[in-house]
Amino acid sequence: MTATDLSMPIAADAKPASQSTLSLAWRFALREMRGGLRGFYVFLACIALGVAAIAGVNSVALSITGGIASEGKAILGGDLAFSLVHREASENESAFIDGLGKVSQVATLRAMARKSDGSDQTLIEIKAVDANYPLEGSLITEPSAGSTSLAAQNTEITVDPLLLDRLELKVGDKVKIGSQEFLIGSTIGNEPDRVGDGFAVGPKVLMSIADLRQSGLVQLGSLVRWRYRVAMNDTSEAALKAAIETARDDFPNAGWRVQSRSNAAPALARNIERFSQFLTLVGLTALIVGGVGVANAVRAFMNTKQHIIATFKCLGAPANLIFQTYLIQILLLTSIGVVVGLVLGMLMPVVAKLALAGIIPVSGGGTIFPMALLMAVVYGFLTALAFTLWPLGRARDVPATALFRQISRGLSGAPARVFVLATGLIVLVLTVLAVTQAADSRVAGVFVAGIAFSFVLLRAVAQFIEWLARKAPQVRSTPLRLAIGNIHRPGALTPSVVLSLGLGLALLVALAMIDGNLRRQVSGNLPERAPDFFFVDIQNAELDRFKQIVTTKDPDGDLQSVPMLRGRITALNGVSTTELKITGEGAWVLRGDRGITYSAQKPENSSLESGKWWAEDYSGSPLVSFTAEEAGELGLKVGDTVTVNVLGRTFTAEIANLRNVEWESMSINFVMVFSPNTFAGAPHSHLATLRMTRPEGGSRNSDPVIPDSDMLKLVTQSFPTVTSVRVRDAASTVNELISQLATAIRAAASVALVASILVLGGALAAGNESRTHDAVVLKTLGATRKTLIGAFATEYFLLGLATAIFALFAGGLASWFVIDQIMGFEARFMPEVAVFTIVTALVFTVGFGLAGTWRVLGQKAAPILRDL
Repeated sequence: MTATDLSMPIAADAKPASQSTLSLAWRFALREMRGGLRGFYVFLACIALGVAAIAGVNSVALSITGGIASEGKAILGGDLAFSLVHREASENESAFIDGLGKVSQVATLRAMARKSDGSDQTLIEIKAVDANYPLEGSLITEPSAGSTSLAAQNTEITVDPLLLDRLELKVGDKVKIGSQEFLIGSTIGNEPDRVGDGFAVGPKVLMSIADLRQSGLVQLGSLVRWRYRVAMNDTSEAALKAAIETARDDFPNAGWRVQSRSNAAPALARNIERFSQFLTLVGLTALIVGGVGVANAVRAFMNTKQHIIATFKCLGAPANLIFQTYLIQILLLTSIGVVVGLVLGMLMPVVAKLALAGIIPVSGGGTIFPMALLMAVVYGFLTALAFTLWPLGRARDVPATALFRQISRGLSGAPARVFVLATGLIVLVLTVLAVTQAADSRVAGVFVAGIAFSFVLLRAVAQFIEWLARKAPQVRSTPLRLAIGNIHRPGALTPSVVLSLGLGLALLVALAMIDGNLRRQVSGNLPERAPDFFFVDIQNAELDRFKQIVTTKDPDGDLQSVPMLRGRITALNGVSTTELKITGEGAWVLRGDRGITYSAQKPENSSLESGKWWAEDYSGSPLVSFTAEEAGELGLKVGDTVTVNVLGRTFTAEIANLRNVEWESMSINFVMVFSPNTFAGAPHSHLATLRMTRPEGGSRNSDPVIPDSDMLKLVTQSFPTVTSVRVRDAASTVNELISQLATAIRAAASVALVASILVLGGALAAGNESRTHDAVVLKTLGATRKTLIGAFATEYFLLGLATAIFALFAGGLASWFVIDQIMGFEARFMPEVAVFTIVTALVFTVGFGLAGTWRVLGQKAAPILRDL
């Protein structure tokens, strides 16, 4: 649009009212947009990417939680589920459950599966079912086997295909479980309630409850979980609520956990909520990083319109008309980006439904989630306004004399106070939304504060780099001298490059180092005194023989054993846990059942923080030692009382002391340790750990003197009902889970990096005009293309290196805080992450920079010189 185009409407318009001004602004805005979107592709991409991330993440989270809710009955295995540990329901409890509707009984436990010839064994998850299983959904096996035949006592089992791979077996072979030999009749194709069963550390094995009883695995004190799923006669929500209240009021000492179809997988729902919160914050980061690109694009656009704006004012256009014209254009462009982002966000649940089929229930892929989309729209427009009001406000104040002074180096300085205040208000609204809409406001607040601090720090880093360049001594190399000059000259790319790339790289560095440190803690660097084995369900009658056999095999090994029961905390200081509103870190102690033990002596791997340990011959009222950290989170102190339900009996104990526990040692640890007299006469099993003998001078990671496979085979064959868990196998399983989670997180975080790269490309492209003038002048003065390429490459190299150093510092500091201060592990610097970060930064800065500069160097001098 030219100055002539603008003069006609302004002169012809006789209405000075604000409505007339707005109408003119619309006309001018639409007229200018006829030329296309050139120069705004980065703007559109940044807005679309951030909006898509926020809309998609929240839509997927809602579709998963919706899927859990809609398929809650299938996931739970019924309308209601009653869960007990160690024991089956009593006669009265069974009569109550049977009166609610059709009942399916399921028993789950961990055990060892052994090849018939004893040559190999592995840890498995047993699920024993009755003839009514499943109450909801269908069990699919290969070859097909009905649930009725599965529930029959025929020593035939259905197994996870993974078990066949681990033991090199096939359908039709036999395997020993406990004291019984079973025929592998089929493999599991689809298990309707698999999600509700929770995390599994070994392959699943389905058998009948009758066969489980014959296996010898079910004994007094055995760690068996009995579940009673009920398909209610009356399926209304009122009936479900009434049944739960009756179970609580009429059977206060049952100690069972009651779930309904509405909370079929609470742990999964909590994890999805936390994960979606994190990904939403990552998406917001991408949007904020993209906001830098928005600001760059708007500033570059307004710089090109500087003379038109000055002409506008010479013709009598008011400042508000100028502001409204370009604000309308920005809002229209933002709308295009938001629409593209919303379309991408709406497609994500469809992709998630396909990708997660058979793993996690996802509701209909075509479902639209208005609130998720609305939140993304709000974030998109607020971010665009936050980064555009400032340059628009400066453009509004361009003096008409700028037309005659031929100012072409861009607008500078702060806009009028109203635009500064409006920008601050929008940023405040964004912050409040991010914090209040998050599941954990504290985490969101820290995140937002970190982003704000990073922006301030990145700006300071850019200014520091420019200061260093100004103070650098003169060098003989022409390319290096030009590069140093470009870093600190007016209109330099330094702030844009450091700001655009620094935040995305810092986020990736933090995630990569957290991932690497967690892997090292789990598998690569197990504590020096960590055991090699955990042995579960050692019966009282077998304990002495177990110790004898193990110590005979490895006389110098460190074998430790403690009694073990499982129970649920039902009250704190006499207040039922159902009435307590405890959230945050300590809430996990009150969910489900906990492993507990008793001891006359203080555990070796703990220290008292307050209180005293009881005497070895103590025989008074029950006492309990509670871990100090969890007690603090629950608001407990010495002298308070804790009520637990074990084997259907209720025990109330006074907290005698609080102790600090070294959980990272992976030794035997419990939140609660009771005085021995508390559970006198109660049936229970024992838990044992074994750290095998290493060669003299050998470390924890060196192989033991006796191969651990030999010890595993000896214990499994000698004690078929004892479950043996090899620590390195468990660590491998957890490491695999961490790997999958880290991959998903890194993939999400890469959205922020993509936004950073887009912003970087836009910033470099925006600087090409001034580079063209510089290159032409230098070529006219005798500079060769080789010299110019060397100068530009050196400049980009120095900027990329400085950005990478900042990212390493900021990301390393963030990862240290998470690993050391939150998780309590030892954080270590990882050189490979540093190398990757530096290489990535250099590739993007040097590569993008030279790609854009190459075209600049090919410009002919004459047309440019005419305009100088």
